Amino acid sequence: MAVNIAQALASPQIAAQDKQALRQVWENIQPDSCPCSYNFHMHTIYSDGQLKPEELIKQAIAIGLQGFAITDHHTIGGYQVTQDWLEYLHKSAPSQPYPHLWTGVEITSKLLGTDVHILGYAFDPKHPAIEPYLQGEAPRHNEAKAAVVISAIQQAGGLAVLAHPARYRRPAVELIPAVAHLGIDGVETYYAYANPNPWKTSPMQTQQVKQLSATYNLLNTCGTDTHGTNLLMRL
Repeated sequence: MAVNIAQALASPQIAAQDKQALRQVWENIQPDSCPCSYNFHMHTIYSDGQLKPEELIKQAIAIGLQGFAITDHHTIGGYQVTQDWLEYLHKSAPSQPYPHLWTGVEITSKLLGTDVHILGYAFDPKHPAIEPYLQGEAPRHNEAKAAVVISAIQQAGGLAVLAHPARYRRPAVELIPAVAHLGIDGVETYYAYANPNPWKTSPMQTQQVKQLSATYNLLNTCGTDTHGTNLLMRL
């Protein structure tokens, strides 16, 4: 999907919170969309990743990403620095194509008695509902409940997604119906659970998650969950 560069230049914050554009991308996502066209799960040195934001954006451009989101744990520090870099690049070389950057965060939550990670996208980081989750620490008590986290993301204008549904102590067949009942928007369907090189979505888990997402009318997303120095890999 083409990115409105003029809009991004005029108001990068509005572009980063363009929920409708993000929804359209996810409605058309394919197994091979990640990691070279889109990537909606990556980390920087602002949480537990190894990439500096300036290194990340250089890789994103070199790869040819059309759109992406930085999903550091409980902070948008990496996103903010990357957004500043994108603004600088737009101004210094406006004729060049640049990827669309959306706001993103990964929040540790409680669901069915186990820890899960919920990804938030395209939200307003200044909204009071989401601010408590952007302070660098995992939420506790009531704020950690999946229902509360999902609601906070959506109140801030964003979309909520269950990260890597087949990586938890409880199976995806239990977790996905539970978050669907709570009103979550999507699931991270295309994910490489065994960290293969080159990156490739895991077929068995993908099939299961995709069937469940279809059953509960959820959006499908993709992401490398990069923690290392290469956006084409997880580690």
